[in-house]
Amino acid sequence: MTERRIGWLTLLIGFAAGGIVAVLRDPWWGVGLAIGAGLAWLNFRWLRQGLDALVAASTAQSGAEQPRVPAGAYFRALFRYTLIGLSVYAIFKVLRVPLVSMMVGLCALGAATIVVSVYEILRPVE
Repeated sequence: MTERRIGWLTLLIGFAAGGIVAVLRDPWWGVGLAIGAGLAWLNFRWLRQGLDALVAASTAQSGAEQPRVPAGAYFRALFRYTLIGLSVYAIFKVLRVPLVSMMVGLCALGAATIVVSVYEILRPVE
């Protein structure tokens, strides 16, 4: 449940910030914030899927002396960051969206994580 909250809150914070900035200041900065938040959400989703696969593999090998990490886990981790970097570069070059705005939009994941953590602390499940 916590992971799901972080996911939708990342999009909510990023798109809300993007909309506010687009209306009050600069539309291209707002677009950049929204794009960054979308990329942060994708990164979080792919990270969660990779960790789920890693946990499943380690659980299946629980009795083995030398558990093996699937090579695909390394590839997916590297691919995730490469794809995000290439996406940011392409959007910056083609659409001329400010690079800093996309980087700030990527921080929506951190903001969502903090909000959900505080929520979990204030409303503990017993």
